Amino acid sequence: MKRHEIRVVAGVIERDGMVLVGQRRAGDRFQYKWEFPGGKIEPDEDPKEALARELREELGIEAEIGEEMARYEHQYPGKTAILLIFLRVPAFTGVPENHVFESIQWVDREQLPGMDFLDGDVDFVRRLARGMFRMAAGG
Repeated sequence: MKRHEIRVVAGVIERDGMVLVGQRRAGDRFQYKWEFPGGKIEPDEDPKEALARELREELGIEAEIGEEMARYEHQYPGKTAILLIFLRVPAFTGVPENHVFESIQWVDREQLPGMDFLDGDVDFVRRLARGMFRMAAGG
């Protein structure tokens, strides 16, 4: 990991062939852009631990964190590089409640590219929509 790089984890939460995404609130940086739930990984935190914590905070769910689906670096103009780590969330307990987003939606993965995602997520969204990642068993 680069010294000044920010590490961010994103959860791909699946249910019945759909994926849960959140829309950033008005007034937030990149307002109204869609993203996968998740957030920054603390310095001493494992990515899976970070995602479980973020999903508790953002959606009020206890999640089973699965395998890493993708990892790559993205840099917004004039900002520190971000290492994006996408992890599968094959199961969770509780009902997702919106604690931090403008809205949350279950979306068929083929519809994801038509949504206005954060620039850093676009590459992953395209690959997910093309079926480059299998959906969770029974999902």
